[in-house]
Amino acid sequence: MCKSDSANDHELYMRRCLQLAAYGKGFVAPNPMVGAVVVHNQRIIGEGFHRRCGEAHAEVNAIGAVKNPELLAQSTLYVNLEPCSHTGKTPPCTTLILEKKIPRVVIGQMDPFPKVAGRGIQILQKSGIEVITGMLKTECEQLNKRFLTFHRECRPYIFLKWAQSADGFLDKVRTAGDGQLPVRFSNDFTQIAVHKMRAEETAIMVGSRTEILDRPQLNVRYWHGKNPQKIRPAGGIALAEQMHALYEQNIQSIVIEGGAQLLQSFINERLWDEIHVEITPLQLREGVAVPTFTGTLENIQKCKKSVIFVYLNNFKP
Repeated sequence: MCKSDSANDHELYMRRCLQLAAYGKGFVAPNPMVGAVVVHNQRIIGEGFHRRCGEAHAEVNAIGAVKNPELLAQSTLYVNLEPCSHTGKTPPCTTLILEKKIPRVVIGQMDPFPKVAGRGIQILQKSGIEVITGMLKTECEQLNKRFLTFHRECRPYIFLKWAQSADGFLDKVRTAGDGQLPVRFSNDFTQIAVHKMRAEETAIMVGSRTEILDRPQLNVRYWHGKNPQKIRPAGGIALAEQMHALYEQNIQSIVIEGGAQLLQSFINERLWDEIHVEITPLQLREGVAVPTFTGTLENIQKCKKSVIFVYLNNFKP
């Protein structure tokens, strides 16, 4: 039997799972980000993560990385999300765990996906495997906030994002055909950050007015990765209905980049999860006013002369 590990050891190995899982950001959706490690006598002998949707799961990669498979019967498997118990694009991970006779599994959080949702844990326990759950649960949920929101609320995880002047304006007042270009607030570094964010999310949306005035590319030309899917606003349809339609299309996350009217509409309906605001030193003195909202400040990042504020929505309906 594997040597008993302390609570500190459990946390250490689970943090490694989270580190590994994060490597899948931007590549695994609509699947969750999952990392796994195999530990024998307080030493990691195998580790892996879910690399791309449709490819092997983290548990399969971690178990496959063990050079001496005979040690698996005396090891502990750590994984930040409950092992799957159904056949999708890949076989159930619970079956592999049973086949390898791994005696103990430490899990960060239960999988909300209806085809799993505790069944993986039950299968392991009924087979005599020791199962420890809830290890670093808060950190595990934070990592997979998109996946959890997608399944719990039947909509994508929604980011609202804009850059503004120090005196509270998004842009000058412009009209179609007046030849005016939008004010550029972002510096080279924050522009890269914007494109990185786009690469990590499934879809992107701007309002019809922004589309007409700016014809934005909405791609990731200043970062590596895939371009987000462009979503066209559907007039006359409630935002909540549009977001549910995106859920049915397997779109797990979306970035709303403007304009002011569309952003305020999402805010008014409390239909958002995070707001990212870049405030620059530039003063406009007049123009298109920024949206107004109430949220919980989560993070502040300084980037050259700009400051990026991240807010969380704790006032969801």
